[in-house]
Amino acid sequence: MKLTGAEILVECLLEQGVDTIFGFPGGAVLNIYDALYKYQDKIRHILTSHEQGAAHAADGYARASGKVGVCLATSGPGATNLVTGIATAYMDSIPMVAITGNVPLSLLGKDSFQEVDITGITMPITKHNFIVKRVEDLADIVRRAFRIAREGRPGPVLIDIPKDITAQKTDYVKKQPEVIERSTEYISDKAVEQALELLNSSEKPLVYAGGGVCASDAAEELLEFAEKLNAPVTLSLMGMGAFPATHELYTGMVGMHGTKTSNMAVTECDLLVAIGARFSDRVISKLERFAPKAKILHIDVDEAEVNKNIRSECHIIGDVKAVLKRINTGIIPKDRSQWHDYINDLKRRYPLHTESDDLTPQYILDKIYEITGGDAIISTEVGQHQIWTAQYYKFTKPRTMITSGGLGTMGFGLGASIGAQIARPDKRVINIAGDGSFRMNLTELATAVEYDLPVIVVIMNNHALGMVRQWQNMFYDRRYSQTTLDRTTDFVKLAEAFGAYGFNLTRKEDTESILRKALDLKKTVVINCEINRDLKVLPMVPPGAALEEVVVSESDIINN
Repeated sequence: MKLTGAEILVECLLEQGVDTIFGFPGGAVLNIYDALYKYQDKIRHILTSHEQGAAHAADGYARASGKVGVCLATSGPGATNLVTGIATAYMDSIPMVAITGNVPLSLLGKDSFQEVDITGITMPITKHNFIVKRVEDLADIVRRAFRIAREGRPGPVLIDIPKDITAQKTDYVKKQPEVIERSTEYISDKAVEQALELLNSSEKPLVYAGGGVCASDAAEELLEFAEKLNAPVTLSLMGMGAFPATHELYTGMVGMHGTKTSNMAVTECDLLVAIGARFSDRVISKLERFAPKAKILHIDVDEAEVNKNIRSECHIIGDVKAVLKRINTGIIPKDRSQWHDYINDLKRRYPLHTESDDLTPQYILDKIYEITGGDAIISTEVGQHQIWTAQYYKFTKPRTMITSGGLGTMGFGLGASIGAQIARPDKRVINIAGDGSFRMNLTELATAVEYDLPVIVVIMNNHALGMVRQWQNMFYDRRYSQTTLDRTTDFVKLAEAFGAYGFNLTRKEDTESILRKALDLKKTVVINCEINRDLKVLPMVPPGAALEEVVVSESDIINN
């Protein structure tokens, strides 16, 4: 049957199992929106307040569900407003398809009204992108885009569609979506044997797991691997939830804001097993002193990550879940009590948790965990509050921490929480924010209220750009240039203006009652938590220092 390009696009989205699109209309996508109107009983469109919010919502939807997130924007500024969200998804390997409109083919390259070369702009931040120049190619391009977004190492794909293509007609034949097989073609018997030799001969192994474990849905296999190997486990920021934080083998996050236990374990281990992790600079710190006593076993689906930052003794290229299933059958049980004695002694000597009579992020996060039973999805903005969340909240399942790791995108969390809540209506979604990050995209409160989403925003309000201020405090002789936010914004009144509920939390003893009220409302809520401006994210590895030189307390800062 003959359909317009716009109708073919929507039919292809339905083929791929898409039930939700996040977007904002404009002239170049009017034909697409007209088709969405006709298909509104099959695909739900979420109208965000800004295109960046649409990209972050599609990202959060994908992270929480494991499905491909979809966002839609018009040409020119609509398309460029998606760029930060696309880059965020690219850095964290999130499957997303971004659809943009453009001027008609005859006007391309002529500096036409609202024309930008969005495929050129997004080339470095997408797995692939397309500009559709024939309506006959549209269906296959959409199908290819979804396959590319999902296969191997996931990531965002952009499809740019000139307006006249969406109006033209051609034949459409429905197809079943391709089954994406796990990447196993490069898993060799030789590499598995070499890996098992390293694992079984190791006396002090350490498992370092990242976001690839979550992407591969390999948490069960990782747990089995760690328990069979009898090895401590540390996680990257993107790996939160890949291994239960409540497990006795867990040592906490690793890297710049990792625990002393994890960082010393990296320094002292004789085998570092990196699983679905990419050895970012925030993990490595000082390259020449990273894991100085260890051989490196690297397991990753993306060959480009192997030997990019850290040389490996052995590597296996393939889907993490498939690789771990192979390896788990060959691990020989071994007594590593001396290694565990060392690790447990570090845990006792350098605990993360401290007591305070003041209202602290740690106390708030502990209460959120306690009241929700840990059965919530936590999104974050970017800054001190993000790291406090990773440090203090006990993530036990994958896809429950939604955060911008690689790009560090301020303003990410609220849009992402909207996407996560729509993807998982059975879960409570709580967005942990800083006052600086929250201001970036707070207009998405209107979206949350409009769709009656029970998202709770918890603002760790220290009236500062806290992480930058912390660096100014520690490394710039307390010259607080443009990081103080003594503004008169009343976040409770702001929430109410958007139609949400608002609470001020200023006393520690009110924390539980306010959190319970917010949860019981089952509406969009903003909780403004007034915390000390000078609270720091610790531990912290100073720039240029090695992991073992991690600063664990304020006294260490003073002494240095």
